[in-house]
Amino acid sequence: MIPANTTGPGGVIIRYGDDDATHVLSVYADLRCPYCKRMELGLGAVMEQAADEDRFAVDHHFGTFLDSAAGGTGSLEALAALGAAVDVGRQPFMHYLRALYADQPNEDEDSFADRNNLLRIADEVEDLRTGDFRQNVLEGKYLPWAAQVSLAFENSGVRSTPTVLFDRTPVAVINAMGYAVTPEAFLAEAAPD
Repeated sequence: MIPANTTGPGGVIIRYGDDDATHVLSVYADLRCPYCKRMELGLGAVMEQAADEDRFAVDHHFGTFLDSAAGGTGSLEALAALGAAVDVGRQPFMHYLRALYADQPNEDEDSFADRNNLLRIADEVEDLRTGDFRQNVLEGKYLPWAAQVSLAFENSGVRSTPTVLFDRTPVAVINAMGYAVTPEAFLAEAAPD
C-alpha cells in the first residue's frame, strides 16, 4: 500500500508544495534524530510557508537508521504513522511531522514504537482525529511502505541527518553550536530572491 499524496518510485518521497515547482528543497531526516528535531522546530514552519508561497517545494526523505543505532523500531513506526497522515493530506502530514518532533523521545527511548503514543500525538492534528487514520496506525498499514522509504534513503548516498539540499546544493540548517540556523540565514541559501 502506497499512501496518497506521495511521489517518486513507489511513493517514497513526501512532497509538500507544488508538484511542478521550479525549485526543490530536499530534506533528509530520521524521526528519532535530535538534530532533525532542532531543524524542524526551528525551520519547519519557515519551509512550509516558503512552499506555500511557491518559492520551492519540499521533498521529505526519511531514514530509520537510528532504530539500528539506538535499538528499537520507533523511527519505522513513526514513519508508517506519517504515511497514514499523508494519506489524509499534505497539510495534516506537515502538522503531524511537527507534533512528532515536538514530542520526540530521547534517542535511548523508543516510545515512538508504541502506536498508542503515536495516536496520542496525532490527536493534536484535527484532520487526523478519524477512525480510518487510527485504524491505519494501529494495524501498521504503511509499515511496508515505510521500509521502502527507508531503503530509498539508504540508497540515496546521504549519510547523516539532517541533510538539506536546495536544487541538489547543500544548505546549512544546523549551526556550529548544534542548533537550527536563523530563518534569515536559511532563506538566504534556500530561497534567494
